Amino acid sequence: MVKWCAVALSDVVARGKRLEASVFDVEAKQARMLISKGKYPQSFIGGTDGMASSYVCGRFKRIWVEKSDMPIYQPSSIVDIKPTPDGYISAKTKTNIGNLRVKENQILMTCSGTIGKVSFVSRTLASKIFSHDLLRIDCRKPDEAGYIYAFLKSKIGNKILLTNSYGAVITHIEPEHLATVPIPDAPTMLKKKIHDLIVRSYELRDESNDLIDQATALLIGELKLPDIDAFDVGLYKKAAPVDTFSVRLSEMSGRLDASYHVPIVDAIIEHLKRYAEEVTTVGDPRISREVILPGRFKRVYVDEGYGRVLIGGKQLSELDPSSKKYLSTAKHDKMLKKLEVHESTTLITRSGTIGKIAIVPKHWEHYIPSDHIIRVIPANKDIAGYLNIFLASDYGKVLITRFTYGSVVDEIDDNHVRQIAIPLLKNHTVQKKINDLALEANEKRYQAYLLEQEALQIMDRDVIYAKK
Repeated sequence: MVKWCAVALSDVVARGKRLEASVFDVEAKQARMLISKGKYPQSFIGGTDGMASSYVCGRFKRIWVEKSDMPIYQPSSIVDIKPTPDGYISAKTKTNIGNLRVKENQILMTCSGTIGKVSFVSRTLASKIFSHDLLRIDCRKPDEAGYIYAFLKSKIGNKILLTNSYGAVITHIEPEHLATVPIPDAPTMLKKKIHDLIVRSYELRDESNDLIDQATALLIGELKLPDIDAFDVGLYKKAAPVDTFSVRLSEMSGRLDASYHVPIVDAIIEHLKRYAEEVTTVGDPRISREVILPGRFKRVYVDEGYGRVLIGGKQLSELDPSSKKYLSTAKHDKMLKKLEVHESTTLITRSGTIGKIAIVPKHWEHYIPSDHIIRVIPANKDIAGYLNIFLASDYGKVLITRFTYGSVVDEIDDNHVRQIAIPLLKNHTVQKKINDLALEANEKRYQAYLLEQEALQIMDRDVIYAKK
């Protein structure tokens, strides 16, 4: 289908007499017109009379340390349900650390690289340190934050955000840009309704993270696991100028790469054997019904509504995967039924960044993860949550990544995943509690998704597309 529109001569002149179609985005111009002629008067997100103010922090040179009480997060992690730090910085870093900490009820936006990703600051993100390259939005009225967030997440709002007034795609968002982003000024009660839905959605995400932390703490306590950095690994030759250790020929397992034989792996497994009832593997039929490594295939992409959602490894940590792609059901129908995932399946990234873990929530039912993601189908619901908690722990990550091979692109495969060690606890009641907490957390994330979708639907139906 060909997209076309009429462009005023004044716009052509204003754009430097450019005639390329890409300079004039049809959908963006239509989106702006929709807001300007909508049911409610037009306001702007930024600017002197706008609904919010925004800022970015100044650049600074990071002083990295191995570990400190100041973890720092990258802008891309704002959309993660439970973000992990990129590293740790020293207190000697010459910048105002307080300015880098995000505040509850702020809206965060990626403003370079992949621009326009939006998040709302709830308890999980509050006070965390983010790098300078992140737009922080403070609403003039706190109970409008969820409303502005929902608008920026909507298709119309995001399309406007990513283009300038002529429809040209922008490559970097500055605070000044928000002064040109129009937003409907809906009635106070409608704004509050949307705001409350977004706040509750993020509260459920916080609660799910609390449950995951409780489950992980129970696992660590029952197995008496020390901090991952505190394991007593006595096999290194301390007199050597680099980390050096010996491996018996009988223990080589056909692998000559040192990463497969690092002493901490054996230390963790020996510790598990000491405190667990039994140490088995992911491939044990009591643990998994199947471990699937999907084959590669040529993808035929289609527009939303004409195919099945395809997600990649980078999106596993998100509640509602951004940058969705859609695979043609007409071209891939039989194959998609084999590739689709179902609730409580554990997903593991197998290439690039190895060992990112996610458990499939209800709203991902029938999604198609890419061929870079291995599926572990649990034996039953009584083990699904427990399996996920262990694999997602620091100890599980070590046991997964030990299998990494490849000189340029790191890889693992389904046979490696089947060999990953899994402890079964002596206290079956505690193991069930861990499992139930994980599944409850997964359910809360599903409910959080439903609330956000409800807010977005109200934004579309009652605000953006509302009839006069």
